[in-house]
Amino acid sequence: MRSQLLVITASVLVAACATAPEHRAAVRDDSADRLTVGTVQKEIYLGMSATEVAEVLGSPNIVSTDPDRNENWIYDRFATDVVYSSSRGGVLGLILGGGADVGVGGIGVSTQSAGADSRSQRTLTVVIKFDENQRVRDFAYHTARF
Repeated sequence: MRSQLLVITASVLVAACATAPEHRAAVRDDSADRLTVGTVQKEIYLGMSATEVAEVLGSPNIVSTDPDRNENWIYDRFATDVVYSSSRGGVLGLILGGGADVGVGGIGVSTQSAGADSRSQRTLTVVIKFDENQRVRDFAYHTARF
């Protein structure tokens, strides 16, 4: 009976421990409506109206005009991803008090903790230039991840 309890308890503790990649996957925001290079490449084309661009990409961060008074829309996005993961797990063994943090009924519980963090930044700049009819005459983009 005692060995069955030990196996069940150990299984629960191991299952409760998540790795750093599992924690990161749980907190990562991969929203479908986020502006991406793929969206620009797939959806933006020459001759597209300003209204259509706004429907696909949303409002620009910056609107400026060129010397001919044609609008330029700039989408400048950056994000910093910070993920911290920590796990605290226990190792059960038949330790008679020797080096265990807590001893219960002759079973020692030794705990260990581990943590990891990850930081990355990404940027995306999209410049869309319109002609006098508010149609896309040119567009460019630049992305970086570090």
